Amino acid sequence: MNSLKIILTFFVIFSFAQIRAEAIKIGLQTNVKDVKIASSVPAEIYDIAHNKLLYEIQPMKIYQLKSKNNDLIIVSQALKKDIPLKTNYILIKTKSPGFLCQKRAWYRGDFIVTNWGDKGITLINNIPLEEYLKGVVPSEMPSKWNSEALKAQAIAARSYAVATKNAGKHASKGYDLVDTTADQAYGGASAEKVTTSKAVDDTKGIVLVQNQRVLPTYYHASSGGQTKVWNSGSSFLQSVPSFDYGMKKNGHGVGMSQNGANNMAAQGYNAFQILNYFYKDFKFAKLSDNWDI
Repeated sequence: MNSLKIILTFFVIFSFAQIRAEAIKIGLQTNVKDVKIASSVPAEIYDIAHNKLLYEIQPMKIYQLKSKNNDLIIVSQALKKDIPLKTNYILIKTKSPGFLCQKRAWYRGDFIVTNWGDKGITLINNIPLEEYLKGVVPSEMPSKWNSEALKAQAIAARSYAVATKNAGKHASKGYDLVDTTADQAYGGASAEKVTTSKAVDDTKGIVLVQNQRVLPTYYHASSGGQTKVWNSGSSFLQSVPSFDYGMKKNGHGVGMSQNGANNMAAQGYNAFQILNYFYKDFKFAKLSDNWDI
């Protein structure tokens, strides 16, 4: 065990190249008949194409958006009439620091709502990357776990998010990732915890790269004793004992075992050693500070 720890320490190599980072667009709902939104503070609806203010939202009130003749309308029960927005592409943003609500959860950032003909309404959370991660880490890993495991999770989640955005996995739908484990679980600001937010802050901008490309650092709950690689193979993936001590397999088994990472952290390994153990042939890099939308 000590020799392994020494090896892991030796291979923690930092190469902080400045790789540009951008905001992340998260698909919260896709191709639905209507969406209901609210805001904790006064907010505004803008026509994105013309940067025109269309409507002001009052705080702590629910607004229903539906489609009509390929445009978006606000269904107002209070006014007993529909409010036409005369566009199918809107931005909803708070007028002061606050949160937007959808799917019974609060979110940082803005909402983008589209209505592309017969495809239905799509609602997107447009949010700076680091703020997005604060809603991912506690949704993917228990917030009471070891701080080094939480940091490893933050770095893996950041790398996966950037790599998936760069690959254009969901580009045809107007967003970068979904909010489920089909990509990464994301609970918005409602999911945030002090410990996991600190893990994100403590690792700000750090990602895994290979040949100046951010890597899609796959991870899973447990692999039943041994991780595996995809059939197609990827040079940064490897099959190693998973440190999850005979737990039943839970997930695809590729990349970092989350339970294994927590067990390693409990034995004294830090986040960088954990990541160096589960992945190979990569360097740590740091994204630039261009996070804002």
